[in-house]
Amino acid sequence: MFNEELFNSLLDIALHEDIGDGDHSSLSSIPHAARGNARLLVKDRGIIAGINIAGKVFHKIDPELKSDVILSDGSPVNHGDIAFNVSGSVLSILKSERLVLNIMQRMSGIATMTAEYVKALEGLKTRLLDTRKTAPGLRILDKEAVRTGGGMNHRMGLYDMIMLKDNHIDFAGGIEKAIKKTHKYLEGKGKDLQIEIEARSLNDVREILRIGKVNRIMLDNFSLDETRQAVDIIGSRFETESSGMITLDNLRDYAECGVDFISVGALTHQVRGLDLSLKAI
Repeated sequence: MFNEELFNSLLDIALHEDIGDGDHSSLSSIPHAARGNARLLVKDRGIIAGINIAGKVFHKIDPELKSDVILSDGSPVNHGDIAFNVSGSVLSILKSERLVLNIMQRMSGIATMTAEYVKALEGLKTRLLDTRKTAPGLRILDKEAVRTGGGMNHRMGLYDMIMLKDNHIDFAGGIEKAIKKTHKYLEGKGKDLQIEIEARSLNDVREILRIGKVNRIMLDNFSLDETRQAVDIIGSRFETESSGMITLDNLRDYAECGVDFISVGALTHQVRGLDLSLKAI
């Protein structure tokens, strides 16, 4: 679910960062009453994302700006496509330009990569997940872009799911202590959160199965053979997730091992933005 409050806070920071005490380039050269039109021009091939977000930016900067949306988020695009037109105050359009492009180029790059990974999983049960490896402050947009590209969000932050990773386990004194302490904490806080725990070996998998009381087991940096063995051992008792060492080249191989999910940090931390321009017409 898109968090409007968080997005508005992000937008306030972004506008303050970019505009400061005024867009002096535009104020010095454009009459205050000037009206005009611009279009969002696609100069690359991929999946467009952030059109809805661009509309929110335009409205924040100037509620009188009008958008004529031509494409929808998630649409395949090619060089020369036009995503939308915007009309109104020229000063407002120019004030919006860079922020809209920065957001849409990054989001479209994430959506494009995500769609490529999702396509590689066609016909299999495995679902593609993102991670918390997002640009600080931009997570809400990065994860929205993953959904636009056909992927799923793992968790938004540290607050909406329990994820017991290697450091949690080691600091807690082992797998059993980590799980028991987690349940005691959740009971004390009256919280009902899903619990995922990381396994670093097949022996870890066996110990987690002995203890139980989790929802999902992450198979971290497992080889393909180890993954197949782990899935066979776990069966349908818990959800399974592969993570680490996974690229587009071996993604389907891991999925064919039978895991329920594959998480890929590269979706949001190795972003190549889609080439877009906002041009006057």
